[in-house]
Amino acid sequence: MPARIDSTPFPRPAWLPGGHLQTIHAAHLATRPRYRFIRHRAETLDGDFIDFDWTAVPSGPIKPGSPALLLFHGLEGSSNSSYAQTLAQTFHEHGWIVAIAHFRGCSGTPNRLARAYHSGDTADVAFMIDTVKHALPHAHWHLAGVSLGGNAMLRYLGEEPGAISGIHAAAAISSPMDLVACGHQLSRSLMGRWLYTPHFLRTMKTKMQEKARQFPDVFDSQRVAASRTLHEFDDAYTAPVHGFRDVLDYWTRASSKPVLKRIQVPTLILNARNDPFVPAWSLPEAADCSDQVVLHQPRHGGHVGFVTGRYPGHLGWLAQRLLTFFESA
Repeated sequence: MPARIDSTPFPRPAWLPGGHLQTIHAAHLATRPRYRFIRHRAETLDGDFIDFDWTAVPSGPIKPGSPALLLFHGLEGSSNSSYAQTLAQTFHEHGWIVAIAHFRGCSGTPNRLARAYHSGDTADVAFMIDTVKHALPHAHWHLAGVSLGGNAMLRYLGEEPGAISGIHAAAAISSPMDLVACGHQLSRSLMGRWLYTPHFLRTMKTKMQEKARQFPDVFDSQRVAASRTLHEFDDAYTAPVHGFRDVLDYWTRASSKPVLKRIQVPTLILNARNDPFVPAWSLPEAADCSDQVVLHQPRHGGHVGFVTGRYPGHLGWLAQRLLTFFESA
């Protein structure tokens, strides 16, 4: 059976029109909490580490069945991102335990290896899930992935449908599930080339400068420094360092859209159709997904936007949308 469709509109405020404004305002101007987390570090088998920020770490056994959320952030995101702060605060207020897993190099401390993270990093997603399940084995774990983190999570759920024991539901927010389409959108569109891509490359290229000093023979640092689009950056660094032939091989093999039919856990996939990063025509349709998937594709919302309320607005609708889905799944 195909996926279910949620046709509920997103209540866009009249003062915030258009996908670009909804995206930018949510990231920089909307009201957000300032949550202080408890950090724990997990050592990986390849000699690296992954940092987890928790809303609370119980001092003793928790009540069996206590709800818990593991959040995967987006490209160059962290627990300081507006959506992470809002989701953590809201879920904590509703009695949930929240853990935010940082992809390698995104926690504020450089990771140890030449590799970093990428959109199809299912091995690290599996490690993150195993880590929190080991920490709280009696909790009812739920997953949420934002943008890049959502694609990686969906890819994992589709690749390993039999390895999801203990996961009760999942949600992907503004995820680019067709990376070829989304990569070209950011590399070729006017706003993609002159606003969004420079924003991401600013921190990514800074990190690569340090890696080039540590690992001078692993990748072409001059090509990375000269990159002006995500296509060029991923072709110079992400693809070769993480085992892909080139950028097209990476974008194709890391996309989650081809495996959505194999997902066996209740999963919400939320995408605004005016997302400036994700072309509406690239979004999955019901026939592309399993019957465990709910597709919610409102006309408005931007990329990880979904701002509501009076100016300056807030991200409460997004947090409540996930809570409602998880509680009914």
